[in-house]
Amino acid sequence: MNEQLSPEILALLKDPNTLIPVVVQDKDSNEVLMLAYMNTQSLAISVATGKATYWSRSRNELWEKGLTSGNSQIIHSISIDCDGDSILLKVEQQGAACHTGNKSCFYRTIS
Repeated sequence: MNEQLSPEILALLKDPNTLIPVVVQDKDSNEVLMLAYMNTQSLAISVATGKATYWSRSRNELWEKGLTSGNSQIIHSISIDCDGDSILLKVEQQGAACHTGNKSCFYRTIS
């Protein structure tokens, strides 16, 4: 994914401190794997490397998915929603997406 950030995304990220919600979906099954956040820097790194990199709100730092766990995400596409305020990543998930070891972070249901 060696492409420049599109004008749409650059407009979205005028403030480098803005966090944008990112829905992460399996490229083949379309299963929603997780929700994360990106800022300008993490999005630019993701676009340049093709590896999902997020902003960790709890650690207040960049977080490349799988760097320590091995459960990485290879990006196949990046889309922006109609309102321009959230991102959809379609990824090839390698290993579990959830830190609990589950394939998806959305494994619990509310009855």
